[in-house]
Amino acid sequence: MISLLIVDDEKIIRRGLQSLIERQFPNLFNYRFAENGQEALELLRQESVDIMFTDIRMPIMNGIELLEQLQDHPVKPEVVLLSGYNEFEYARKAIRYAVKEYLVKPVMREELFAVLERLIQDIRMREERADKAGEEASLIAADLVIRHLTQKDAGDAITQNKLKLAGFSWLDAGYTLGLLSRRGGRSLPADAASFRNQIAELLQGHVDWMLTRDGEGGTIMIARNPVMIYQLAERWRLSVYDSQLRIAISESVQGMEQLRWAHCQAKEALKYSIVLPELDVLDYTSISERNERHVVPVELIHRLSNLMGMGREKEMKQLLDQILDARIISCCEIGYLERISQLFNEELFDKVFHIYGNRGLDQLRPYASVGHIGNFDRFEHYYAAVEQLLKRLDQFIQDQREQAPTDENTMQKVLAYLQTHYADNLNMAVVSNHFSLNYSYFSQAFHEYSGESFSNYVRRLRLDKAKELLVHSDLKVYEISDQVGFENVKHFTRLFKDTEGITALEYRRQRRLFGIHV
Repeated sequence: MISLLIVDDEKIIRRGLQSLIERQFPNLFNYRFAENGQEALELLRQESVDIMFTDIRMPIMNGIELLEQLQDHPVKPEVVLLSGYNEFEYARKAIRYAVKEYLVKPVMREELFAVLERLIQDIRMREERADKAGEEASLIAADLVIRHLTQKDAGDAITQNKLKLAGFSWLDAGYTLGLLSRRGGRSLPADAASFRNQIAELLQGHVDWMLTRDGEGGTIMIARNPVMIYQLAERWRLSVYDSQLRIAISESVQGMEQLRWAHCQAKEALKYSIVLPELDVLDYTSISERNERHVVPVELIHRLSNLMGMGREKEMKQLLDQILDARIISCCEIGYLERISQLFNEELFDKVFHIYGNRGLDQLRPYASVGHIGNFDRFEHYYAAVEQLLKRLDQFIQDQREQAPTDENTMQKVLAYLQTHYADNLNMAVVSNHFSLNYSYFSQAFHEYSGESFSNYVRRLRLDKAKELLVHSDLKVYEISDQVGFENVKHFTRLFKDTEGITALEYRRQRRLFGIHV
């Protein structure tokens, strides 16, 4: 597993990142956490990690100080810096410490996954280079294939002369690429001598084939004759080996410039294993004909989201049957099911985490595999997992609503908390979680008690505090804006004028001129 250290002084951010990553990359990362740079440094001295996400602003030791201390560390992790929009100066200082990637808070799902995919590929490429350190010269062609797949400028390096010297001149004449995987998506180690021996034994008498890796953790087989791949699948199925083999194959292509395209075809074909579990070989040529398109049922997913926590299990089941209609999914392109899976993550599962924080994460964690359809061998297994998770979340939300306190004293405590913490990074999720209140209940109860929404109350409270500072202090406007909790002075000055009808400086001069107290 890849070790990942998340360094942030806010627990909800640490666990939130873990929740997003686990559903997209289940069982891939071993997580470690630290609340500040000093704690992270102590962990790294005990054991190295592959990737480190670190915030900039933290108590005791901030992110920049942590990076500075790491310069003398014998094994440095790949660093991803988490920064706010107003922290460019800090980010600029981090350039000298070879930060690998930057993510701006609040972290967007797509940017997070793109960064992780790049880092995962870098790590796997290093592992593959290490694996090949002791290989014989006969594996030069396999190395060239990996380079061609992973490096955009590697085309010039793959010459007919090098292929002829390695005994693989047939690659330029025509070939089919197969992507090998175990049932369940576990990749097969191309560098394992035992596996290579198993393949060689099953393909005795055949020539013009090679086995290598693709730079993404996958194992590929390239064969001059595609019949050989079908024969391998058949012989593997009849063999005594414990694992079950699935191979996704490309069209027959010519020329090394088509290698990346063939690899993309094989990866696309492999996605269909969830709806075609009976096939040992998934042929891109036949799968590409599945071009029937249907409109993704976005409205049905929204209705399903609204029913969660209402105890209307029968209606939820009916909606789920409509959304995951096996008759439609069996004839559609796989992108249709991928989009539904993505919407389940965004509209259902992420929503629970944002409302209930770590309590919601505890419900989601056992079902991390639901986050991606590629984690399932069969469509019916995916359906069953989604159905079970929805039932669990429905009951969880019901329980939270029943346990939610309704006494007036609780709202008094909330207002007292806001009076003390108005300058913090406040939102309804943070405050409701602090008081162990259901998010939806909190929103309604707060409005009923205070007479206004949570956001309006906090905004008014911050403006009142700002007016006090304008009259009774000599702080500059931007300093007051920062002290009372506004993200930037432009937002503060615009809001102040919209609310008071005059600018902050005009307000200060007016109050001081007439001796009016706030």
